[in-house]
Amino acid sequence: MNIVLHQPEIPQNTGNIGRTCAATGTSLHLIRPLGFIISDKALKRAGMDYWYDLDVHLYDSFNDFIAKNSGARIYMATTKALNTYTDVRYDKDDFIMFGSEGSGIPEDILINYRQNCIRIPMLEKYRSLNLSNSVAVVLYEALRQNGFADLLKQGELHTRSWADAE
Repeated sequence: MNIVLHQPEIPQNTGNIGRTCAATGTSLHLIRPLGFIISDKALKRAGMDYWYDLDVHLYDSFNDFIAKNSGARIYMATTKALNTYTDVRYDKDDFIMFGSEGSGIPEDILINYRQNCIRIPMLEKYRSLNLSNSVAVVLYEALRQNGFADLLKQGELHTRSWADAE
């Protein structure tokens, strides 16, 4: 799977999303401008020691992203969608794009992906969920639909046993 963040603004959200992507073997695609700097010092300060295990890709613009991922099937997460995130069937190579915390995905992009727009149902009085929560909700549905391929299967134990924890 592939998660795309269009111009994310809050480093903590991107950090949480990066951790989720690393833990699930999901690629993370970041479209500039970013609201923060990605540097060794900033990553260490945020405790993002997993960042170097993450398959992360940076793009200068949405057009740059499209040019480098031509033919990709992209779902756009937006509160403006008619379909919910559970209404679609995800393939293991799909891209799921989320917009910035302040303004979401720009309308001029959404208009070209109208059929692939998805939303998370919520009460009308709320504008949206936190970005990192939204990514986790949709990503885990996509992974579930694909049988949680390559992830820990039910009944398998981590390398550290329960006895080791005592």
